[in-house]
Amino acid sequence: MYLYTENPLKFAFSHEEDDYSSSLTDKPLFGILGVPFDSTTTYQPGARYGPLFVREASYNFEGYNLFLDKGLQKGVWDIGNLESVPGNFQKTCSNLKSVITSLLEDKITPITIGGEHSISYGVLKAYDDLQNVTILHFDAHMDLRDDYMGEKFSHATVMHRIQDLEPRHIIQMGIRSASIEERQFAQDNGIEYYTPREIKENREKMEKIISQIEGPIYVTVDIDVLDPAYAPSVGTPAPGGLTPHDLERLIFSLEGKEVVGLDVVEVSANSVGDSTSINAAKTILDFLFLQ
Repeated sequence: MYLYTENPLKFAFSHEEDDYSSSLTDKPLFGILGVPFDSTTTYQPGARYGPLFVREASYNFEGYNLFLDKGLQKGVWDIGNLESVPGNFQKTCSNLKSVITSLLEDKITPITIGGEHSISYGVLKAYDDLQNVTILHFDAHMDLRDDYMGEKFSHATVMHRIQDLEPRHIIQMGIRSASIEERQFAQDNGIEYYTPREIKENREKMEKIISQIEGPIYVTVDIDVLDPAYAPSVGTPAPGGLTPHDLERLIFSLEGKEVVGLDVVEVSANSVGDSTSINAAKTILDFLFLQ
């Protein structure tokens, strides 16, 4: 059914295709897709291994959340990895759009594990209408350059390309690195951004900003939103970031919201038990526990 995919290690608590009947009432509500692509990475390579190590780290967790007093309630299907084409963003993006389109047609909400951040553009290209969708973006960087080193499609330009798709609004959390041009672009286009200092000084306000978003929300999490003390294995680490607890509370603010997709990207781990992979897996599980 899903072209351009292969089947490696599955995410913890996910199911196999055979676990679901053809009945529309017995289908998974969430579909996990790994995208092992990192061809525009400009500092620390290795995000192509993110899907593998995030999945491996997911087995470190329980199927119950103590703080929410909830177990995993909804069906999750791990459909495997995208057949990425190393060095070819356009072909990879085309394959990715095809798979995400198939998930959406089956009324399955995509959860994408990167891979570098440029893949978020490929995911969102599959959505028919973004004009009513708010993009909630967790990141150390604005990623709003129009081009980077001559490239229009890059991990450093992804949010500019997403803005080109004309979503309803973009809200950025954890920002602490930007160029003058990116800051001006954000101001000119009504893009909200909040720094780690603002989040730490008034986290309740930030939680309220998220909880009051109206309509559909797409969530993109560059794991470098966390401080390198907690997530060192990322493409572009930046000191002064959020703690895992900060991110957890902000993700919990999505409870009851209409989230139409989630991606967690930029994990460049290369070993079992890496803290970056563990925090990325936990972010996905925190979201699933809300459902």
